Amino acid sequence: MVRQPSVAGKFYTHDPEKLRAELSAMMPQGETSRVIGIIAPHAGYIYSGKTAGRVYGLIRVPDTVVVLCPNHTGLGAPAALSPSEGWLTPLGVVPVNNQLSELILHHSPGLRPDASAHQFEHAIEVQLPFLQYKNPWVSIVAICLALPDYPALAAIGQGIARAISEYGEEVLIVASSDMNHYESAAVARQKDEQALERVTALDPEGLIKVCRAKGITMCGAVAATVMLVAAKALGATAGRTIEYTHSGEVNGDSERVVAYAAVAVS
Repeated sequence: MVRQPSVAGKFYTHDPEKLRAELSAMMPQGETSRVIGIIAPHAGYIYSGKTAGRVYGLIRVPDTVVVLCPNHTGLGAPAALSPSEGWLTPLGVVPVNNQLSELILHHSPGLRPDASAHQFEHAIEVQLPFLQYKNPWVSIVAICLALPDYPALAAIGQGIARAISEYGEEVLIVASSDMNHYESAAVARQKDEQALERVTALDPEGLIKVCRAKGITMCGAVAATVMLVAAKALGATAGRTIEYTHSGEVNGDSERVVAYAAVAVS
């Protein structure tokens, strides 16, 4: 079973040649470096594509990537690993890495295979063309999360780290997340600076706490938390915000924005 595109033609073009041209324009060309994890936004490419492209253009995409996202649809299990054989995009099918998927399920008992959580969820899908463009041989493990508490998220992050260590090859962990939603650009930046401070300090529990305490509507905070837990367990020592933007820079409305950040963790 191949997971079919849900937002091709909506969040990004369904035309393969146009998509390749857009990806090339959004990603800086030049020397790339190895990182353990990133945060990249998942809005329509017209809004957040350049921000996502900034971090993807700077990193090496290995043959295996774990992609984490929040559950926007409310469907499926609260911690759902995609059991599909692959994910179709206009650039072709991205195969699911069965070996690493099985290892993650073994080491993270809170996860379970569930296709329904992924069927209409856009937050992983929009990352895939970037990954395919950088590495046409990429395979993925796709995980959709709706868990509310830090201990459960930390357990999954630790399990992912153990699975990657046992897998024995280079793996990138992508956390798909936008930042604060539907407040003014000034308020969004003030709130997001607090969240990003915790991210770049590699403080996953602090990220969850500050988002709740300050009302920061970072939709993928759960995905970023799991990525940070896993990255730290795999030896990460530093985080860096690559770019921060918001939707008002595109549509001219700075009073009600969705904000976007690109972060690299190494």
